[in-house]
Amino acid sequence: MGGLRQVGPPWVVPGPSGVSVRDRLKHLTAEDEAVLRLVGDHLGTLASRDLRERCAAGLEHDGEQWAGRKRALTQVSSSRWAGSITKATHDQWALARRGQLAHMQSLEAGVRTITHRLSLPVGEAGGKRAPGGYRSKREWFAKGRRLQVLTDRLQAARADWEAGVVHVVRGGKRLLNTRHHLESAQLTAEQWRTRWRTGRRFLQADGESGKRFGNETIRVSPGGEVSIKLPAPLAHVANAPNGRYVLACRVAFAHRGEQWADRVQASRAVAYRIHEDTARGRWYLTASWTTPAVETVPLSAARTNGLVGVDTNADHLAAWRLDAHGNPVGAPHRFDYDLSGTAAHRDAQIRHALIRLLHWAGRHHLAIAIENLDFTAETTREKHGRRKRFRKLIAGMPVARLRARLVSMAAELGITIVAVDPAYTSRWGAQHWHKALTSKNKKPTRHDAAAVAIGRRALGHPIRRRTAPPPAHRSDEQGHRTVQAGSGIPGREEPRPRVPGPRTRSLRAGREAKAGDQDAQHRSGRPAEHEPWQQDSLPLRL
Repeated sequence: MGGLRQVGPPWVVPGPSGVSVRDRLKHLTAEDEAVLRLVGDHLGTLASRDLRERCAAGLEHDGEQWAGRKRALTQVSSSRWAGSITKATHDQWALARRGQLAHMQSLEAGVRTITHRLSLPVGEAGGKRAPGGYRSKREWFAKGRRLQVLTDRLQAARADWEAGVVHVVRGGKRLLNTRHHLESAQLTAEQWRTRWRTGRRFLQADGESGKRFGNETIRVSPGGEVSIKLPAPLAHVANAPNGRYVLACRVAFAHRGEQWADRVQASRAVAYRIHEDTARGRWYLTASWTTPAVETVPLSAARTNGLVGVDTNADHLAAWRLDAHGNPVGAPHRFDYDLSGTAAHRDAQIRHALIRLLHWAGRHHLAIAIENLDFTAETTREKHGRRKRFRKLIAGMPVARLRARLVSMAAELGITIVAVDPAYTSRWGAQHWHKALTSKNKKPTRHDAAAVAIGRRALGHPIRRRTAPPPAHRSDEQGHRTVQAGSGIPGREEPRPRVPGPRTRSLRAGREAKAGDQDAQHRSGRPAEHEPWQQDSLPLRL
């Protein structure tokens, strides 16, 4: 027990704090598309300049500089466009800082691992908690050179972090680097240029409660009419009063359309974003708004009727229903998904698997228990060495996307999500539940056993089961059972259950020794217990 890390308690996951829906802008005229590109390019240029000024200010930026930047942008656009641009700039700068910190932590982990392995003799075997030395002198020499490279990168990253320098590209670094690999990306120079201009456009506006339809800059009426407040230099292209341009299309949000209509009619804040999909030649409008914090269900209420334990894997979700006592009920379920192909295909596969899981849990009115997985430190190149397949397996698991999707979809269906500490769930599930749940007609996998372990931890029950008593005789002469619970768990040393009827030939019924007394324990100077030990039907609880 001393070598195990402390396991955190389970908790109920709060619901999402915002909603985002999207609809296609159909039947746009050529003039509409030309105006959208004109406005987006103009505001994108202003956003690029503002981002450059923000990055130049670094850590010395303050509220006065923010107000000065907004005043300068207001003169060439409008007050609300300037507010949206400056807010987007600050969000992008903060995101770059968080990415910079994560990059530094990854470099520190790599340097720490290589330094440790270089200090060991070549060929020395490693353990479960620490890797061993490198296999050959050639690998040792190559890793020594890599250590110098990572150290230089870490020093440069630390210098940028202390100076407040971030490296940001509007439009994305990936798209920028694609310019040098057009052949492998199967793009022409003109196609890349079109995507680059599209990615750098700015057509998004934050909502404002109390204003007409919740947004003065990009306004959508309850009937679906879309109009845009043009920047001051482009007011000459307006086709409506007050410098506005009305698009010829109508929008109707199929998903959460009633919620959106209620907010618009009540003039509550709704943020909009217009963007173009160059691959399909389509325009889309995305609406988003924040939702009030939903009061989560207490953990005790989520455990009332049991729950569904779910084990996340690279190609499927393994689920098993458990009752309130932690006993598996029925047969395990498997929800497969295929993560090959495009990003849209992978996202659709995840949503399809999650909706099947949620519908199954909803039919039984049960909560769902899932591990709080975080593989940010596990995907480093130096942690697993030559185990490339294992590194790809971990990196390919859509943990963050699956978790966000599950929480959002479960909140919509009114299903509670319970998160548990992932420590030892797979190991203890395979050790204590895989064999116990296997029969001639039931062949559960190790992932199914891990789902049982996750569910038991969410219910507050221990995962590890008691083993048979020592083989010498029915006492504790040879020490406690190998998987006995820790001393801090209540009920660990309670009296054993009373079995009616004669216990031994020398003791009549009703006169047996109490297993909880000191005399019943096999200690020096104490008589051994007369009551035989009888194991309950599997699974046992502590």
